[in-house]
Amino acid sequence: MKIFVKFNFNKVCSAVLTEQLNKLGLKYNIANFGEVDFLEPLSSEQKKMFSEALDAYDIEIVEDQKTILVQKIKDTIIDMIYNLDTEIQTKSSVYLSEKLEHSYHYLASLFSEVTYTSIENFIILQKIEYTKHLILNENLSLTEIAFKLNYSSVAHLSTQFKNTTGITPSAFQRIIAKRKLLNN
Repeated sequence: MKIFVKFNFNKVCSAVLTEQLNKLGLKYNIANFGEVDFLEPLSSEQKKMFSEALDAYDIEIVEDQKTILVQKIKDTIIDMIYNLDTEIQTKSSVYLSEKLEHSYHYLASLFSEVTYTSIENFIILQKIEYTKHLILNENLSLTEIAFKLNYSSVAHLSTQFKNTTGITPSAFQRIIAKRKLLNN
């Protein structure tokens, strides 16, 4: 028997951080997604213990400034895509520049330098992952998904989906429907 679960990635990560920080008795505030402000200085032993506690969840402490900013770019993109219910009407480049307080050119150059891919490609990949999630869990039509993700048309969504996954969203829906049928 299989059970499918649905979860909010941000809440899960915040819960893990909160649990581990509380176990260690550290005083903190979770500022943003993936960002912890400690209210008291950490000893090297506390930092080591915190790092080891996070290792069990495949979470690591990032210390390189470039890597930190790239992670903030990724987190901002994921937040932007998964929270499109807020009807963000600006272009992603403007949104990222305003949120991260850097020029888009700088952010794009840094992102490419560190990840060897573009911000635009990362956005497409995240939109496709969210499309899969919506197909699996929300029972939305492709028209509704295209609208929700601010695609200009279902054809545009379908093209990006096929270029990324190798199959159309309709084929993906059929595969999922067959799997669910076989599992029942």
